[in-house]
Amino acid sequence: MTPNQNRPTRSEQREQARAKARELREQHKKNEKRKRNILFAGGGAAIIAAIAIVSMVVVQGANQVQLTPKNMSFNDGIKIGLEAKAFTETQTPAPDADVPNIVMYVDYQCPICRDFENPNASQIESWVKSGSVTLEIHPVSFLDSRASLNQYSSRAGNAAICVAEYSPNSFLAYNNLLFANQPDEGTAGPDNAELADRAKEAGVSNLEQITSCINNKSFGSWVESATTRILNEMVPGTEIKMGGTPTIVVNGKQYAFATAEELASPARFAQFVQEASAN
Repeated sequence: MTPNQNRPTRSEQREQARAKARELREQHKKNEKRKRNILFAGGGAAIIAAIAIVSMVVVQGANQVQLTPKNMSFNDGIKIGLEAKAFTETQTPAPDADVPNIVMYVDYQCPICRDFENPNASQIESWVKSGSVTLEIHPVSFLDSRASLNQYSSRAGNAAICVAEYSPNSFLAYNNLLFANQPDEGTAGPDNAELADRAKEAGVSNLEQITSCINNKSFGSWVESATTRILNEMVPGTEIKMGGTPTIVVNGKQYAFATAEELASPARFAQFVQEASAN
């Protein structure tokens, strides 16, 4: 995304993110007891549930050297195409230009993300493998503070990016495994050894590098910066703000749902993708 001359300074971005954090903490308190069968406000905005962004998202690691993952090159996301292969510097699956592009912002500790991902994962994977769609996944980290006892949100986000970096064609399988094994809110999530075991289960190459990357939280600072960026900007190419996770956009149109049942329906999502790609 190309910066413009009016883009806020880093200090201003931090203040904006802190203000957003306060706002979302209040929303979290109001919505915490209504995770199911809840009416989502905002004219089709994605569910805002269990999100408590804290100041550490923008200040932790500010003085550390930040590693930038080369395969998260689609506006801080990884793009997956034909045969579930990632778009990289040396590989472009090159699907039909007219296929729908699904963009998803997810937090691996977010239960509402899980409620969408688990019933829809096999359908989306089949579309991607056949070249019927392309898929962009953007890991963000909101939920270390309130939803996890051991910073699972940021550790899982980092682990996913480690896989994207060192075994990009395994990313989709790893993403699906993280959601299939998501810990309950307020509990300790899997430790780093288990995150590495999930990578092995996903069939990654370069497991030793990925394990080291997970243990060192090599892209932890980058995840925080990417989260800050999307909080201060629109979803690229749209006028959509990422107010919470999941935020799901298809060909520039946001997927809206009024109940948990609508969220979890593969048939309903398939209809939305079809409609979004027809316009």
